[in-house]
Amino acid sequence: MKIHIFQTKEALHQAVAERIIDTVKQNPSCVLGLSTGSSPIDTYANLIEDHRTKGTDYSKVSTFNLDEYVGLPGSHPQSYRYFMNQYLFHHVNIPLEQTHVPSGIGDLEKECETYEEAIRKRGGIDLQLLGIGTNGHIGFNEPGTPRNSRTHVTRLLKETIAANARFFSGEEEVPTEAVTMGIQTILEAKQIVLLAYGGPKAATIRNAVKGPVTEEVPASVLQTHPDAALYLDEEAAALL
Repeated sequence: MKIHIFQTKEALHQAVAERIIDTVKQNPSCVLGLSTGSSPIDTYANLIEDHRTKGTDYSKVSTFNLDEYVGLPGSHPQSYRYFMNQYLFHHVNIPLEQTHVPSGIGDLEKECETYEEAIRKRGGIDLQLLGIGTNGHIGFNEPGTPRNSRTHVTRLLKETIAANARFFSGEEEVPTEAVTMGIQTILEAKQIVLLAYGGPKAATIRNAVKGPVTEEVPASVLQTHPDAALYLDEEAAALL
C-alpha cells in the first residue's frame, strides 16, 4: 500500500479529489466506485468546485456506490442514494441513470446479483473510494466477512450502528442491515483510494497497514492489492 500523509484535512481532501479528477480526465468513460458517510463529503465538495470552475466533464462517467441501508427507499433523507444526490450527483453533469446505488428494497438477493452484473457489464471499477470504520470495516463489510464475498446483505454490528446514529434521531432509528459490495468486489477495482482522518482512526489504520491480513480487520486485505493508496491526516497516521 502507498501511504500519503497530509498536515490538514483540507489538503487531504484536495489530494483525493485531484486523484479522482485525474482519473476522469484520463478516461472520460471511467467507472468510479464511491462511498458515503462523513469522510468523503469534503472530497465531493472539491469535485463540485472543480466542475463549476474548470468544467471537468462527468457526462460519460458511471458510478457504483458501496452500500445502502436495508429498508430505506432512495427518497429517504438518510438513504445513501439521497446522500449521493445531495452531496455530488445533483451538482455535476453526470446523468443519474449512470449512477448506481444498491437497492435496500425488494428482493435483496436478486438486487445483489443484479448489482454485480451491472458492474461486470461496465468492465469493472477503475477507481474505488473507501472510508474505514473504527472496527476496520470497508463498505459495510464487518469483521468476519469472508474475503471472497460479493455484494450481499449484512447485519450491522452494534459499534457500526452507534457510529451512524448521529445521522438519525437515535440508535433505534438506524437500520440493522445493509446491502454492501463484498470484499472481493472491492478488491477487483483497478485502483483503491482509502481516506481517513482523526485520532480515533489511528489504531484501526495501524492494524490495517501493519497487522496481519485477517478477516477480523477487513481493511487489512488492501495490503494484497497491487494499487491501493491510503490518504491520511497526521492524526490518523500517528501510529504508523
